[in-house]
Amino acid sequence: MSISPTLTVGEAEPRLPELNVVDVRTPGEFASGRLPGAVNVPLDRIEDSLSDLRDASASKPLLLVCASGARSGKAASALAVHGVAAASLTGGTRAWTAAGHRLEYPPGPVRSVWGMERQVRFAAGALVLLGLLLGLLFHPAFQVLSAGIAGGLVFSALTDTCGMAVVLGRLPLNRRGAAPQG
Repeated sequence: MSISPTLTVGEAEPRLPELNVVDVRTPGEFASGRLPGAVNVPLDRIEDSLSDLRDASASKPLLLVCASGARSGKAASALAVHGVAAASLTGGTRAWTAAGHRLEYPPGPVRSVWGMERQVRFAAGALVLLGLLLGLLFHPAFQVLSAGIAGGLVFSALTDTCGMAVVLGRLPLNRRGAAPQG
């Protein structure tokens, strides 16, 4: 069965039983709610999991999911380079829940984890404020920190990459959560 490069929630929901759903968010985000039957392979581990993903795609088409569709689109492109076809869920888990569909949660209390986008906004804002405060209180040279973060945000927007998200994704907070299942 062939699969298009993207699937909308309306296209994916009725086909869910015939798809292998792979969530490319961090383990912490994955533990905070996922599509039914999804397994977790964080974006930064896609290439390490290439063999397993190739095997999974041989049995059923792959549907890649993240919070908004951006990371799953990148994962689909990375897999395509290696000849593994996969679709990305347009709008991600946000669109899924907005359409009124349920998410699965791990057993026990649900641990609230900020999405990666929110973590990046918080970290960038905090570093800009820190640079400005240090520049005002101690030495103007500390304002270079704020300028560096601003430059990084511009670079991130132009290249559609985010080095800060990669760094934050490696923090223990984002590595904890549900163990990958499947």
